[in-house]
Amino acid sequence: MIAIDNILVSDELIDKQFVCDLHRCKGGCCEQGDAGAPLDDDELDVVVDVYEKIKPYLTPAALAEIEKKGKYVYNKEFGWVTPTLGNDKEICVYGKRDEKGVIQCAFEQAYDDGVIDWKKPISCHLFPVIAQKGKDGSGRVNYEPREKLCNPACGLGKKLQVPVYMFLKDAIVRKFGENFYNALDKTAQFRVSINEEIANKISQ
Repeated sequence: MIAIDNILVSDELIDKQFVCDLHRCKGGCCEQGDAGAPLDDDELDVVVDVYEKIKPYLTPAALAEIEKKGKYVYNKEFGWVTPTLGNDKEICVYGKRDEKGVIQCAFEQAYDDGVIDWKKPISCHLFPVIAQKGKDGSGRVNYEPREKLCNPACGLGKKLQVPVYMFLKDAIVRKFGENFYNALDKTAQFRVSINEEIANKISQ
């Protein structure tokens, strides 16, 4: 584990590679799970504030489900989450399949179109990294790709040699700030230099 301030970060954010391969996974992280997307407490008001602006991006079924359940719901295990269509194994109400079968996020589409200035829930932005906060203010950051679903992204990451933390730079900075990301990056660079030094000594 890597300690940055009072947050423990899994070594895998540096040691593993990941680049989302959307055309192969089809955005499956928006539907394969035990609940909707977790929402931070301060994101609840944001969802309410932007809702009217993202309605054109939602399906009729999603609009009906939101009217029925609300813009967010409480889950005993995960806290506040986005609603899902049907049971907890189905698609997030804020997701919609395009003509290629890829799930598109209504929040992100509206953001890309300049309609809103909030990209999407930070839990979605950070995926496949899970950030948890303790009651004492401490935290843990773990790399948790989904078996099979994320295999294409893991393979593409290895091919392109992109560490998890680099792929998720924008999300990490958004969640923890520039200083946190820079500390993580320096740790990664230090490890590379140490490994190169060891390799050179072995080859001599």
